[in-house]
Amino acid sequence: MTMKIYGFIFVMWILILTGGGIVVELVGPISFSEDIEPIITSGVKVFLALFLIFIWVFTLTKIKNWIFKSQVKS
Repeated sequence: MTMKIYGFIFVMWILILTGGGIVVELVGPISFSEDIEPIITSGVKVFLALFLIFIWVFTLTKIKNWIFKSQVKS
């Protein structure tokens, strides 16, 4: 059981680092033309970041459920 938990923690950290890299490299530099309000640009960045957070939490939940369901079966 401890190996599965360590595997989950490892996957969690990989997803955290990957997600941070994606946000910094792809979402951070997004900008629109000068005539668009900066608040709209910030809103788009927030929406994309929240979407990535949702995907990461969903993925971690699925992995966690898979680990603990397989542990209960054995």
